[in-house]
Amino acid sequence: MTSNAELGDFLYSRRARLRPEAAGLANGRRRRTPGLRREEVAERAGISTDWYVRLEQGRTVSPSNTTIDALARALELDAQEHAYLRKLAGHAPARGFVRETVPQTIRRIVEGLPHPAYVTGQRWDVLAWNAAAIELFCDFGALPKAERNILVFVFTDPRARALFADGWPNVARAMLAQFRATHDLWAGDPLFAELVDRLRQSSPAFANWWPDHDIRAPVSGRKTLHHPTQGLLRLDHASFQANDNSALKLVIYTPAQVRDDGP
Repeated sequence: MTSNAELGDFLYSRRARLRPEAAGLANGRRRRTPGLRREEVAERAGISTDWYVRLEQGRTVSPSNTTIDALARALELDAQEHAYLRKLAGHAPARGFVRETVPQTIRRIVEGLPHPAYVTGQRWDVLAWNAAAIELFCDFGALPKAERNILVFVFTDPRARALFADGWPNVARAMLAQFRATHDLWAGDPLFAELVDRLRQSSPAFANWWPDHDIRAPVSGRKTLHHPTQGLLRLDHASFQANDNSALKLVIYTPAQVRDDGP
């Protein structure tokens, strides 16, 4: 059984995203809001409108996997969104969040890496880092513990805006969407709520994008950075989960390999 406002918000966001014409429905009478009506989603999923309304309102209900799968088809969710919907519908209330700790072995390995590397937890707190990460981003150790957070750095620190330059909106929005997928499994936890409230108040971009309920999985890729002393940098990045604790994520940046195809 779950009472889940995030489940309801996610269903609403995906219902509003669908266009009647694309879903094979006649436009019919004038619609007050974008997207499909609740009864149209319910009909496409083969469930009662009342049951769907209860789900979208985040009320205490217990949807079966069959219902969740039917809703995923009705809302035309991709595989990642489908898996995320299952987690929202079926997860048990989590115990209070506790900031993770990094085992000393992992900390020493990170500190010994030649390229920028850091470890974050589920709340994107920066828990361990090396000298190269300090040089590339900022001295996390000089910040108060509450400030050591990648989202806080990217959304509120002018250095991050300058570092990512024109690429900042894409970088920031991708980070927000990755964080959202974890946040909703901890919704209501005071530490997660505190972080979101702070970001909403201090970053207009975060406040504007948060209601979209975008979700993404972490992916490797390439970023272009405009460093104040090192100049233009093109870096490949990837993230890895720790076997000791799957909540820990190691992020590594390395110089991008430039192809030389000759003349």
